[in-house]
Amino acid sequence: IHEVLDPEAVIGCGASGVVAGGREIEDGTALTVWAASLPDSLVTPFHAEVEPLDEQRAALVGMPDLAGASAALMLPDPYTFPTDQLLAQLAEHVRGVPVIGGLSSARTFVGRGALFLGEEVHEAGAVGVRLDGVELLPCVSQGASPVGPELTVTEADGHVILELAGQPALPKLREVLAELPSSDRERVSAAPLLGIVVGPARPDYGQGDFLVRALLDADPDSGGVSVGVPVSEGQVVRLHKRDAPSADRDLRDSLALRRIALGEGAAAGALMFTCNGRGRAMFAERDHDVRLVERELPGACAAGFFAAGEIGPVGGESFLHGFTATVAVFANGG
Repeated sequence: IHEVLDPEAVIGCGASGVVAGGREIEDGTALTVWAASLPDSLVTPFHAEVEPLDEQRAALVGMPDLAGASAALMLPDPYTFPTDQLLAQLAEHVRGVPVIGGLSSARTFVGRGALFLGEEVHEAGAVGVRLDGVELLPCVSQGASPVGPELTVTEADGHVILELAGQPALPKLREVLAELPSSDRERVSAAPLLGIVVGPARPDYGQGDFLVRALLDADPDSGGVSVGVPVSEGQVVRLHKRDAPSADRDLRDSLALRRIALGEGAAAGALMFTCNGRGRAMFAERDHDVRLVERELPGACAAGFFAAGEIGPVGGESFLHGFTATVAVFANGG
């Protein structure tokens, strides 16, 4: 790569499958290289890792300050990097800067991490780039669609929702579930998901406003249900279902919104981070996500990989997702 392209910055990682040229390669051996010329911009590569200070304390080193950045691309190793904690800190201190990427989904034959930065391979941490002066539109498709009514959280404690619409949360969700069509009820019952609005309040909520998380636990005594993020009183939630038609429709809608945002311009390229639980495991066809990206963003050069977790913003805050297709859409002219 360095001999042929002489790039200013290179990042990459090991993956269980790759995406390029309108294809999703989920088995065998393959390599994807996505190259970009970004005039009048600044690309700053980095390698961040956790460094122990003593037996009980550790520090994150190598992570650049993202204040004022256009965006950041990040590829963490899932076993050695605290992605969730970092994203929570970034949301608090540099909210509004989109962080996009995916967790490395493959390691070396001897079980070590494989993160590429320049001409070096790192076994731990995360590699990435800070982007300045780059016009980038993040696209996050969580592969789920809302069902049932919107409900307001009226009592919560950390990750536990105690009341919805003034009633104990668990009985209220059971009530909503019982009123769903049978097909939706079966899908939600098999894998209950809750969409939580994390952005500012508005009269109506639509695609992209909900952060979708699995219901982790329920307490029949208190009527509380727990989710994977902290919840506050006043937040709006809604049950969601995940299946192939929902994932297809959600990605189409997400990409259509980005196409509208581009206006008369066209996308120059797209970096894709699609979950390794999607692909043929979710859809009844090969190459579903990349074909949809190339269809909805004509002319865009799209490439990426199957990730063990996808990073992208919802409501102005970047999160680590699952079963998601996250796309960094680059506008023409950088």
